[in-house]
Amino acid sequence: MMRTLTWRIAEQEVWHRPAPLISVIVPVYNAEATLLETIDSIRHQTCSDFELIVIDDGSTDRTLARVQSIRDPRVRLFTCSNQGLAASRNRGIEWSSGDFISFIDSDDMWTPDKLELQLDALRRCPGAALAYSWTAFVDLDGRFLFAKEPSRFEGDVYVDLLRNCNFVASGSNILVRRSCAVAVGGFDATLEAAHDWDFCLRIAARWPFAVVPRYQILYRISEGAMSANAVRAERNCLLLCERAFSGTPGVPFQTHSEGLSNVKQYVAFLYLSRTTSLNFWKETGRKLAESIRLYPRTLLTHKTWHLLLTWSVLALLPSRMRRRAVMMLLRTYGRWMWLWRRDVRQLAEFSGSLKLSSRTSGAATGTDEVGRSTRV
Repeated sequence: MMRTLTWRIAEQEVWHRPAPLISVIVPVYNAEATLLETIDSIRHQTCSDFELIVIDDGSTDRTLARVQSIRDPRVRLFTCSNQGLAASRNRGIEWSSGDFISFIDSDDMWTPDKLELQLDALRRCPGAALAYSWTAFVDLDGRFLFAKEPSRFEGDVYVDLLRNCNFVASGSNILVRRSCAVAVGGFDATLEAAHDWDFCLRIAARWPFAVVPRYQILYRISEGAMSANAVRAERNCLLLCERAFSGTPGVPFQTHSEGLSNVKQYVAFLYLSRTTSLNFWKETGRKLAESIRLYPRTLLTHKTWHLLLTWSVLALLPSRMRRRAVMMLLRTYGRWMWLWRRDVRQLAEFSGSLKLSSRTSGAATGTDEVGRSTRV
């Protein structure tokens, strides 16, 4: 029998409707340029039994108008005062009704089978709390740049999460059982950054993970993104590392060093991909040097050499050319991956078609009922 849910906000009954299987939560702040692409990728999922909860975190642009133009009864809009990404996600968890929850940032996109395959993975592993897929990166215009090296960790992945500086890559990736998200207390709003990694670590400490070995997440590299502050990212990632390793006795020193090294390399990538000034270029070099000192075997990986090559090339260019050069080098790396990975080639083709589709279909496709808006 289908469950029926009564939503109550501020002690006032709002509406009745069947409870969905999945709640998709989209925290948004001043994202008028990208939000419709994100929502379009959600609405075209092959698994359609979901509600789409948009949490507007005090936007001052035309974000609200963009959402209110969407004609789809599955879309629910809440507007709140600005409190940050973690608080918005926690509000979404609180107001969700699905048995499963997925999050996506307002500038990222999914392939159409993302929810379906992750749901299948959790059903095949009833003890698993969270399913994740593989991530690729796109530029500001939604064009494919490169794909993150795939991870196949599943089951007990706690130490792997520590060692690899969050192989899940972002909060836009996961599908998690709602009961587990509530049990760990949601996202830690006291952190300045790395909320996704912290959340995944707390889930992994108690339950197994499941993996969908397919590229399904398109993560947009944006200078204005919520995760783009490298200084805050480093400070909070190192805090999480030390807290987690100190609370996990018996972890080999080499694993600790590798984890810290990967944090430094992640921060170097943030500096390299989101800034153009000389000071940030110098900081990239420092972080790469620290990464190598902490774990010299990182020199055996492709990603380390690609970062070193990109950093070296930028030394020869004036500041005004660095941003374009970084994007060109990242795209070259991605094209190299096309040569030996058919799935990457297909994903690149999909990312190009997705933007075209969102432009032609617009937000008016779907049903005739407009998504509801609530002020909280």
